[in-house]
This record gives sequence, C-alpha cells and structure tokens, in this order.
Amino acid sequence: MSSEPTQTVPPQPLPREELRDVIDLALWAGQLLLQYGAEAQRVEETVHRLGTALGCNWMDIVVSPNGLFVSTISGEEFRTKVRRVVHLGVDMTKVSAIDRLTRRVVAGELARVQVRSELERIVGTPPHYPRWLVVAMVGLACAAFSRLLGGDWPVFGATFVAAGSAMAVRQQLSRHHFNPLVIVIATALVAGSLAALFVRYGSGDGRQIALAASVLLLVPGVPLINAAEDLIQGHVLIGLARGVTGALISLGIALGLWLAMRLVGVTGL
Repeated sequence: MSSEPTQTVPPQPLPREELRDVIDLALWAGQLLLQYGAEAQRVEETVHRLGTALGCNWMDIVVSPNGLFVSTISGEEFRTKVRRVVHLGVDMTKVSAIDRLTRRVVAGELARVQVRSELERIVGTPPHYPRWLVVAMVGLACAAFSRLLGGDWPVFGATFVAAGSAMAVRQQLSRHHFNPLVIVIATALVAGSLAALFVRYGSGDGRQIALAASVLLLVPGVPLINAAEDLIQGHVLIGLARGVTGALISLGIALGLWLAMRLVGVTGL
C-alpha cells in the first residue's frame, strides 16, 4: 500500500512590520551572544534558527568582531539591519539562557511578544553570585594553583590576598567602564605589587610562584578558545580578531607584572 508523500506548506509571507520585528529580535539575540562570549558559529546558527522559527523564509548573517549584519527574507519582502556590539565580555549563564530560549521558539512554545519579554528578562538577570564571593573564590582558585605549582602555605596565603585584591579592583574598574586593556594592566599591577612585596619581604619556599599565580585570573581563556574554534570553522576575520585580543591581554598582563616588579624592586621570577 503506497501513500502520497507529504508536502511541506511554505510559511505565509510576513507583513513588512512583522518582518521588521522578527529581524530585530533575531539580531538582538545574536548581539547578546556575541557580547557575552559565544563563538561565531553559534551566533549564526542561533540568529538563523530564531528568525526562521518566527516566520522568515531565510536569514543571511555576517558576524564581525564588533557587530552583526543580518538580512531576512519573507516572500517578496526583505529587510537588512546592522547592530554594533560595543561591550565584549564573558557570561555563559546568559549564553545558555539564549540557547534555551531559541529551542523553545523552534518548538513553537513562544510568540514574538514573549520572545521580546524573555530577552529583556535575560538582559536584566543579575549575577548569580555576590561580588564578595567572586573575589573570595577567584583568590582561592589562584592560591590553589600556587600550591599545584609547588608553593608552600605562606605562598598560598600571599597569592590568595594578591589575587582577591586584584579581582576587587577589576570589578570596580569594570563597573566604571574603563578600557578593557587598561583594566587588565591595572589588575596585573595590583596583583603583581602585592605578590612582589611578599617575594621581597616574606618567607617561604618558591616565593616567586606567587607572582605568576596571582595573575592567573586574567588569562584570556575564552577569547583564545573562541579564536581557535572560529578559525577552524572558517570564520577567519573574527577568529584573527579574537586571537589578537587574547595576545593584547597577555601583553597587558606582562606589562602590569613588569611595572609591579619595578616599583617594588624585585628582579626575576
């Protein structure tokens, strides 16, 4: 017994105003992903899936280091829009929330009005942990690395103080929207100065380890990993840009440590 093949009914073309709303929502989601540290392939896939799930026939997306270019098509209508991404950081909680939102839209659980409300909620979501807890945990993580590198308990304590104090400075500078590279240099300077004081006047084996371990909070892990993924997946421009960003952060760490050692009078690591 044969059955007739099912034919997929194409979606009805969206009116121009609805099409404008769809591209705005999809572009907003992509902007947030790029802003909070998602790789370029995820940004493209999310924008395309979100736009087509909301009624578009097709989405063309170009991801650049500082912005998104999106064209959407529905029937004979098309719209093109650009959105600049000024702030770049890392917040995987928001990236995961946007991924969950996209899956719900694809499953047909949310309409456009609900999508906008959900995006507003994601943007306004406060940090999961208070600032003092982040400071304490970052200090503890760097101090634990000092133990792994061979430092003793005095080195552990000095690293904890230096890294925790540097993290507090980093949070304060970020709240006032300083240049990211300036934040890296200032944070490395604070951490390096406190660690260098311990190297010069403290006691314990392997005191120089505190200098290296106290700035591990600044290591640009996410930009470098994303740069490698983007290059492998063919997003050469944004991959190179993220790689250069990671290199500049590394140079900022080195400069901050060098300034700290010069100020305190410590030579060699």
